[in-house]
Amino acid sequence: MDNGMGVILLEKMPEGDLRVIEERTWSMNMITALEHVNYIVVGNREFETVEGRLNVDQGKLELLLVPMRTED
Repeated sequence: MDNGMGVILLEKMPEGDLRVIEERTWSMNMITALEHVNYIVVGNREFETVEGRLNVDQGKLELLLVPMRTED
């Protein structure tokens, strides 16, 4: 049975600080899809995936994201 994995999405702010966008459980299919995507849409905002880190201590995948510029 696939219980998924906890994923933490972190936004890199212009000042260099990190802000947690959200934390939720992703299915293994969603995690596998990361091999094929460069961009993620969360809360109607588009982000580029910069890098990922597996936090073994917490048992979670942390993804570093930078926001894409959108025209108003």
